[in-house]
Amino acid sequence: MHCSSKTRLLRRPLGLAAALLLLLGPRAAGAQSSSVSGFVVDAASGAPLELATVALRPDGGEARGAITNKDGSYLIPRLNAGRYVFQVTYVGYETYTDTLQLAAGQRTTVSVRLTPLAESLDEVVVQSERTTGAARVTAGQQTIRPADIALVPAPDVSADLVSYLTTMPGIVSTGDRGGQLFIRGGEPWQNLVEIDGMTLYQPFHILGFYSAFPAEIINRTDIYAGGYGSRFSGRISSVIDVSTRTGNNRRFGGTASLSPFVSAAHIEGPIIPGKVSLLGSVRQSVIQQGIEPLLGEPMPFHFGDMFGKLHADLSATSRLSATYLHTFDRGALAEETSGRTLDELRWQNTAYGVRYLVMPKLLPVVADLHVSYSQLGSEQGPEAAPVRTSEINNTRVSLDATFFRERGTVEAGWKAEVINLGSELGGLFQNTFTRNSKTIHMSAYLEPELQFGALKVRPGISFQHTEVLPASFEPRLRMVLAGRDQQLSAAVGLYRQEILGLNDRRDATSVFTAWALTPSKTARNQQDLLAGNVPEAWHFILGYRAEPAPWLELSLEGYHKILKHLFVPEWTAFPQFTTRLQPADGRSSGFDARAEVRRGPFYTYVNYGLSFTRYNAQQETLELWYGRESLDFRPPHDRRHQVNGLVSMEALGATWSAHWEFGSGLPYSQALGFDGFILMNGLVDVGQQGSQRVIYASPFNAVLPTYHRLDLSAERSFRIGAADLTLQGSLINSYDRRNLFYLDIFTLQRVDQLPLIPSLGIKVAFE
Repeated sequence: MHCSSKTRLLRRPLGLAAALLLLLGPRAAGAQSSSVSGFVVDAASGAPLELATVALRPDGGEARGAITNKDGSYLIPRLNAGRYVFQVTYVGYETYTDTLQLAAGQRTTVSVRLTPLAESLDEVVVQSERTTGAARVTAGQQTIRPADIALVPAPDVSADLVSYLTTMPGIVSTGDRGGQLFIRGGEPWQNLVEIDGMTLYQPFHILGFYSAFPAEIINRTDIYAGGYGSRFSGRISSVIDVSTRTGNNRRFGGTASLSPFVSAAHIEGPIIPGKVSLLGSVRQSVIQQGIEPLLGEPMPFHFGDMFGKLHADLSATSRLSATYLHTFDRGALAEETSGRTLDELRWQNTAYGVRYLVMPKLLPVVADLHVSYSQLGSEQGPEAAPVRTSEINNTRVSLDATFFRERGTVEAGWKAEVINLGSELGGLFQNTFTRNSKTIHMSAYLEPELQFGALKVRPGISFQHTEVLPASFEPRLRMVLAGRDQQLSAAVGLYRQEILGLNDRRDATSVFTAWALTPSKTARNQQDLLAGNVPEAWHFILGYRAEPAPWLELSLEGYHKILKHLFVPEWTAFPQFTTRLQPADGRSSGFDARAEVRRGPFYTYVNYGLSFTRYNAQQETLELWYGRESLDFRPPHDRRHQVNGLVSMEALGATWSAHWEFGSGLPYSQALGFDGFILMNGLVDVGQQGSQRVIYASPFNAVLPTYHRLDLSAERSFRIGAADLTLQGSLINSYDRRNLFYLDIFTLQRVDQLPLIPSLGIKVAFE
């Protein structure tokens, strides 16, 4: 593509954004109407307060109001000139009251610092429960806070987001090893993971207890198991959207912790008091020094991460933040056997970005500009001469705008990404070319919110422009019918993805993923199987939630996904050598049932997930191997039944937690037998032994044993001078269940998940 063509591509979303501003701005603003906007923050730390209530009461008129969003911002448009009583309330904080005199067409900014009430701190938890909770699910969306993560027993005194994610129904993990999550039938490369607007391609560590997101840096996480709105594009399964918090801009504080798994530290404080703050975090695995001597067996895992964020309050109407994240992992997922040394896996994530949030005085709108760069490099094999390598990097610019109207909002925006990919696969996937490709991905979206009494409707449209699909429109729709203690929600949408993750899922330990671009139909390699076939999915979700008592919440949600233009490794007798990719379609359906109880110091939730995922593959050699033209099979991540139960309570000055999980067996492919294979590519000695070859039965025709585990923890905090000391004891896999990680079909060797592991962690917090 010539430079002039790229310039024209870049102008398209810019032109669309300008058109949206012209179209929506004047209507939302009104000819002579006034507006009031600003930020609401905690006076003690400078942290934004979400869900604060802002109200304007005119003399003798009807009150108008707004609720602050996750950035603490609010905007009340279309106000008449006159005198108003301005009030901001938030549970656990002193009420702020002032008087405003608005002139016709005046744009007024009022940013407020609310002072906490020490005697009402417990009530703040009640306020946060309006949006979070294990049973609080709306059309596939669930919001997670650090307080929710802390409820789950973990091997580390410092909690991690992935500990909570793996308790959710519909999420299947590779277990203690591998760092892979499959969400409602989708594969890991089909999940969009973002942190402060930056894309992460491998956000989970090689040891399954840890991710790139320690609880200390998280403000909130929104996970969409499906049916997500038009703002998100480029993935067909799910979205994990992580928003980090800002550092305290009033005083310094931090924590340091140590456990047999990880040592960690975080620090925060003001750079310019009241204006600029810093938040930093670093973690390093200590498994070889801690767990390995305890177990008496090799634990070849080494990983860590570091995070930094600068946040500045530029003015009463603007905020600027800069974020940096780096992760690294290395290790082998199985054990060495005689004559066979397993390859080491290594990967590194690096991401940095800038975010500018502004509320311009000319329009009743909040504009959010992101500029970011993210990169993932992966290797498999010896460090000096890796067998396979893959790299993907993404330079991204996006602008999102929320237009405030008297009844509801309109969200719109655009995104431009330049993505570079390169892989060396050592002969794997012979019919797909993945070396050194580049694409420019453009997208724009429009999503209004319409209110009809108790019914909220969010129709949306996402427009994608890529080299593979020059024009792709993806309709989306989310609806919520809310009553006093009941809610009915639904979502439907079309999703497409041009960036692919190539992975040989026939091997349970195959974590290495090569990122590739779907070739266009005009690509030079016309034999490329994937040419022009962009994976796509239709999502259908219907959910019901009820609160029959103030302490009890119940939810039930069903889903169905139609998957097209997928690909699977070809089924032949050569799995250890090389393979080809073949087309496949799929479908995934099921339901989640959840119950949650909160009564004083006692908390519990139970959930159950039922899932059915099937792939249908077609290839020329199927009739030769299996006597039929297509194969309908369960993919290896199809876990039919899942149960999770969590109990947490305060007693004897400590917090006691127990988490039990159960999963039915995953499918795997049995071997019928073995023989020797000699590649006849010239004159060869037919007396040589040759290479071992496995003869497969039908794909995934057998089921591994069930998985279940009980984790226990107890935690207590002490005040020592100016610091808080926290001690945590935990038992991972407390009844020492032998859970299977994988079965090597070449040697029939069994490799298990982690056995019973006692852990003692200590954390010191100061401020």
